[in-house]
Amino acid sequence: MCIDNEQAIRAIVRTSIDAYAVGFADRHIGELNNSKGVINMKIHNVFIAALGKDIQYYSALVRSLDSSLGNMLEQMAINIAKLKYEVSQHVEGILRRGQTEYIADLLEEYKRHARQPQNSDYNNLVTVGNDLSQIEKRHESDYYLIDRRTQHKYLIELKIGGDLDNKKARSEKEALLEQYCILANSLGSAEKISIHFATAYNRYGEGAEWKQGRVLQFFSKEELLIGQDFWNMICKRKDGYDIVLDEYRKNANTIVNALNRIRNVYLEE
Repeated sequence: MCIDNEQAIRAIVRTSIDAYAVGFADRHIGELNNSKGVINMKIHNVFIAALGKDIQYYSALVRSLDSSLGNMLEQMAINIAKLKYEVSQHVEGILRRGQTEYIADLLEEYKRHARQPQNSDYNNLVTVGNDLSQIEKRHESDYYLIDRRTQHKYLIELKIGGDLDNKKARSEKEALLEQYCILANSLGSAEKISIHFATAYNRYGEGAEWKQGRVLQFFSKEELLIGQDFWNMICKRKDGYDIVLDEYRKNANTIVNALNRIRNVYLEE
């Protein structure tokens, strides 16, 4: 069973890379004669153009690579999660006015450093407010996972590198807490609901302590799924991160080849 699951994970990583490499190369090569293409638009930045054609090309390509690679990793994680979880990307239902007020007060305390985030901060949210002051609300979610075996629900906000300013950190926590309330109201209990802030890699180095103060101001350490912890959870196995990274490294040359194809077209001598 474990071997089959590992092979399924590896197959998803491999096919995700293959599809991404082809799409990324075809898109940029197809824009060669498009003045509004991602790389060609850099022509109009006279300060970059003055540094030379190579710099102009690489500065545009790296930005595009960083963004699109992140999107690929997000979708890859969703496909892996489907092996063990029911996966959705939205929640909708009743949200009570008293709950939104409670959330606002809680976030303000975090902002003023009057309270350190703890999971217990929102244990009573399900009982706040009443049915006379409620609205129907829908939230788009990065990951809403339901464990097929335990029926535990996980609401996850994924930021590839985890770079959040104060405003974004607050708004992301607010969105997760509202989703938490909507699910709890629907189920009549919050016993099997968890919320998490996740990153695809640890920007401080895998295994190192996560230090971004803007995140820790609004999220408890128990809510964090950083790098290895995120992939292990998505794969639902202790070696999930190792499997994903190993297969990615084995197939990374596919992306390198795609980048070389693009370079040969744009920087043809």
